[in-house]
Amino acid sequence: MSSLLYTRSRFSAALRVFTLRRFSSTVTYASEEEKVTDATEQNSRFIHPSSVIHPSAILGDVVSIGPFCTIGPFAKLGNACQLYPGSHIFGNTELGDNCILMTGAVIGDALPGHTVIGRNNIFGHHVVIGVKCQDMKYKFGNECFLEIGDNNDIREHVSIHRSSSPSDKTVIGDNNLIMGSCHIAHDCKVGDNNILANSTLLAGHVLVEDYAHTAGGIVVHQFCHIGSFSFIGGGSVVSQDVPKYTMVSGERAELRGLNLEGLRRRGFSATEIKSMRAAYREIFMPTDTSSGNIEDRLAQVEQHKELSLLPAVCSMVQSIRDSFAEHRRGICKFRSRSGS
Repeated sequence: MSSLLYTRSRFSAALRVFTLRRFSSTVTYASEEEKVTDATEQNSRFIHPSSVIHPSAILGDVVSIGPFCTIGPFAKLGNACQLYPGSHIFGNTELGDNCILMTGAVIGDALPGHTVIGRNNIFGHHVVIGVKCQDMKYKFGNECFLEIGDNNDIREHVSIHRSSSPSDKTVIGDNNLIMGSCHIAHDCKVGDNNILANSTLLAGHVLVEDYAHTAGGIVVHQFCHIGSFSFIGGGSVVSQDVPKYTMVSGERAELRGLNLEGLRRRGFSATEIKSMRAAYREIFMPTDTSSGNIEDRLAQVEQHKELSLLPAVCSMVQSIRDSFAEHRRGICKFRSRSGS
């Protein structure tokens, strides 16, 4: 019996050697190729095994996906994107290169339409971006859209909603700092280089131009326009337009003059600021009681032989005039004793 077992074991060993030699020429090359491929993937991507990545999702090179993340079937991630633990991407959502999602961030929603995000954006802890709007007029099944540009820093607990109709979209430009707990509702348009301080709340269809700055805890009524280089004081309720270059504040926001410090920081010359102050006084603080209504005073500035030559003055006058157009809300209230 022992000799039989010995012979059988010898035969089995010989058969294994023969089999390995017989197929080594066909197996060796494939296994080396797989090893190279696996090594390349390991060097270019990190995906924690606890995360759920749909096989149809498209991932760029050098992405890093931490524990307990979710990436849906229609998501597309650019190169070098980083997902911290517990962050999620849903729906038809596209992220550009070098985007970072901090813990708990939720981007996109399983709705018709899309969320498109540019490069170098940071999404803070527990942000909610690109989900269904809160407009009661939205009809379930309609396409809705959100587009975000490049180099935005969107901090913790911010919410940005998609549009309320297929014919519009919510848009965030480039280089914006949107601080904690801000809300940007459906169909808003936010330009470039804006600073929205904590708990800035924008209702639907609000337009924020460029280089605007809000202090904390402000509320902006739907369809209002916030002009470039303007400043809104903390705790204000803005129910009408804020013209370019101006400063408003108050429980019901009122014009308080020009945003002088902001203009200086943004490189406006002393001549430009002096001219804008003169134009502001002419429009909002007339010394002549026979100067007429605001339309008359705007016309006087436009016809002034010196003030009318400065592009900044003309831009401010046009911003005020546009606010009185049909379907606009007019400008924030002003007091004749306001200084600038």
